[in-house]
Amino acid sequence: MSRIGIKPIEVPGNVTITVEEATNTVIVKGPKGELRQPISRLLTLKQEDGKVNLERPNNLREARSQHGLARTLVANMVEGVTKGHTKQLDIIGVGYRATMEGRGLNLAMGYSHPVKVDAPEGITLEIKADDKARTQSIIVTGIDKALVGQVAADIRKVRKPEPYKGKGIRYQGEVVKLKAGKRASAKK
Repeated sequence: MSRIGIKPIEVPGNVTITVEEATNTVIVKGPKGELRQPISRLLTLKQEDGKVNLERPNNLREARSQHGLARTLVANMVEGVTKGHTKQLDIIGVGYRATMEGRGLNLAMGYSHPVKVDAPEGITLEIKADDKARTQSIIVTGIDKALVGQVAADIRKVRKPEPYKGKGIRYQGEVVKLKAGKRASAKK
C-alpha cells in the first residue's frame, strides 16, 4: 500500500470537493478560490465525515504509482483554497534590487537592462525590504502550489546565486556552498 495514498485528507467545513465523472477531474472550492486537477481513472475519491480518501481498485503498477501523487495533489488543493501557498526569495548583492511595476516586478540584477517579470493570473508578488541586513525579499503567494513554485523558480532563474560570493536570488533558507577561489590555492 502507498503510505501517503492511504492517509485521509481533512476537509474543513468551508471547502467542497466534487468530481467531474466525464473527465475524472477533482474540483475543490474554498474561501480563496477554486482549483481543478485531473486524476487517473484508476482511482476513486470517497468522501465521508469531513474526510476524503483516494482508493485504488487493484495493485497494478500504474494504479500504485498514481495513488500517492493524486492524494498529495488533492491535499495541496485543499490547503491552497483555505490558507494559500507562499515562497520567499531573498535578493543578495550590492546594487541588486527589485521594484514593483503594476502587478509585476522590475529587477535590477547587474545586467545592462532591467528584467521585467509579470505575475500570471492568481499570483500576487510583494517586496519586503530588510534595512538592517540591506537585503530585499520577494514574496510569491497564490492558491495553486505548482504555479507559485514555477513563478518563484522563474524569478530565481534571472540571477542564480553564484558560487564565489553567493550573490544573486535564492530561496529563503537555501544554503549556497561557496567555493574558495584562486586565492586559496596561492597560499600553499
